[in-house]
Amino acid sequence: MQEWTLSRVTGRPDDIGYQLGELARPVMAAYMEQSAAWQQVSRWRGHRFVEALRRAAQAHFPALLAELEGMAAGLGWPVEDVFLWNCRGELIHNAPDGCTTLAAVSGNARFIAHNEDGDPYLRERCFLVDVQPAGKPGFVSFYYPGSLPGHTFAANRAGVVQAINNLRIRTPAAGVPRMILARAVLDTRSLDEAARLLSDAPRASGFHHTLGCVGDARLLSIEATVQRCSVMADTPRFGHANHLIHDGCEGEAQIVTDSSRDRQARVDALLPTLRTPLADDGLLRVLRDQAPAGLPIYRDDPRDPDDENTLATALFRIETDGVAMQVYRQGHCAFDTFIPLAARSNTAF
Repeated sequence: MQEWTLSRVTGRPDDIGYQLGELARPVMAAYMEQSAAWQQVSRWRGHRFVEALRRAAQAHFPALLAELEGMAAGLGWPVEDVFLWNCRGELIHNAPDGCTTLAAVSGNARFIAHNEDGDPYLRERCFLVDVQPAGKPGFVSFYYPGSLPGHTFAANRAGVVQAINNLRIRTPAAGVPRMILARAVLDTRSLDEAARLLSDAPRASGFHHTLGCVGDARLLSIEATVQRCSVMADTPRFGHANHLIHDGCEGEAQIVTDSSRDRQARVDALLPTLRTPLADDGLLRVLRDQAPAGLPIYRDDPRDPDDENTLATALFRIETDGVAMQVYRQGHCAFDTFIPLAARSNTAF
């Protein structure tokens, strides 16, 4: 199995976007040609709702809109189409982005582990990027071609770790697209700042954010949707699939797929069985589980009912001076690094 190389991206927002676009350009046309999701999303060209989403993004996060405009230039795509693709969660309720995330505290150790589930076509066609914006902490993230980094899994140099799970919200609103919000979290420097950002911004649809940070004992489970921003921080172990589960979620219409329901039930059954203290491979074993009944956590079936397969598995260990990050493909560790706090080390790894 080939090791995963890290692509470095630096500069102003438009520079960063351009470099991300260039990186994705060789695979983007074929990717979109086979994508049923893009066929649905592209029908929204020129719609007033899309313009409302753009206005909200411009009002709250103009630098990230500039990243998208730079990405369009790097891809050689129309800006409107790149923006549409980055609003797919608002435009099609059953967007094909899956994922399962686990979090656990064990003694002084804190872990976040994540299966990134997506379009099977993208196996071996995604990237790991080291993004270093001027004046921001900078971060290392999984990167889908043509999508802002941040809506997958990442850690920044302020010690913030984020893993995202798709929520299939039926009724979006004219607010900031969820992928822009997830990217904005990677510019924050603490859990409180990240939670405030998600709570204060007008949210157009919804994501689940699992968050941890160096120097903070908490692990946060945040369901940030159109109607509410629910924050949970008092559970030593938790897992999340692709539907709302926090108390009070019953009033918001969502799609719960069979896969999401089965993965959540399996996670809830397996997490309590892990021994204490937690070994590094304990959470990985859960994420590799293929249940004897129902639909599995680790997804490799070409007939998956959500049209998703596990493209990568990430394990983060939050330490006192930074974040240890490992990324696995098909059970093989293809990337292993340590991301030191910027305040303690400005040396690139």
